[in-house]
Amino acid sequence: MKNKKYAAVVLSAGKGTRMNSATPKQYLLLEGKPVLYYSLQAFENSMVDEIILVAGEDDIEYCRKEIVEKYGFTKIKAIIAGGKERYHSVFCGLMELQKEKKQPDYVMIHDGARPFLTDAIIQRCAKGVEEFQACIVGMPIKDTIKIVDECLFAKETPKRKYVWQIQTPQVFEFSLIYRAYEELLRREKVGETFLVTDDAMVLEVICNKEVKLVEGTYENIKITTPEDLKLAKVFLPESL
Repeated sequence: MKNKKYAAVVLSAGKGTRMNSATPKQYLLLEGKPVLYYSLQAFENSMVDEIILVAGEDDIEYCRKEIVEKYGFTKIKAIIAGGKERYHSVFCGLMELQKEKKQPDYVMIHDGARPFLTDAIIQRCAKGVEEFQACIVGMPIKDTIKIVDECLFAKETPKRKYVWQIQTPQVFEFSLIYRAYEELLRREKVGETFLVTDDAMVLEVICNKEVKLVEGTYENIKITTPEDLKLAKVFLPESL
C-alpha cells in the first residue's frame, strides 16, 4: 500500500431535498461542525494522499473558507463544481485527477453526507482494491427483504445472507473507473440512458466487472432525512 498513490473524491454537491431544510444536508451542523467535516477529517488523517472536493457551484467559496481553511485541511487539492446528477459529479472529480502529472493508482469515492467513515474502513478498502481492483463498502441487512411487483404484492423473499446495504467509499483502480465513466458519458451523449445509483454499477454495466464487497459499519449512515440527523447525534459521541 505504501508505494501506491491514493486519492479521494468526496461528493458534496447534493441539495438534500428529503431533509426539508434550506441548508444542504452536508452543511448542517453536527455537534458544532458541518456534516461534511467528519468524512474530510477521516481522509485527512488516513493513508489517502489527496482529496478532490466536489461541491455545488454556489457552495465552492463556502467550502473553501468555512471548511477547508477554517479546519486546516491540507490534503484537499481542489474544490470543483459538480454536475447535474451524482454520476456527473463523480466524473468531474475523476477528470480533475486525470489532469495530474502523476495520477493516483486508486481512488476512493465517498458521499460527504456519510460522517462516520473510519480509518479501519479505509484500510479494508485499500486491501480490497489492491487485490480485486474494485471494492465497495456495505453491511449485511438485518431485516427481511421482499421483492414486490408494480401493485406492491410480494413476489420474492431473497435470503438475507445474500443481501447487503451498500455504503461508501467505493474504491477502484483509477484507470479502470475512469475509462468506465468516460465510456458511460460517451454513450449518454449519443442518446443512451442509464439508471446509475452507485459507482459500482458503472463497472457492472459498462465493463461487466465484478465488484468485491468489504465490510463497513452499521454506523456508516448517510444523512438524508431529519431522522438520520437525530441518529447521527447518538452515534457521534461513540465515534469520538
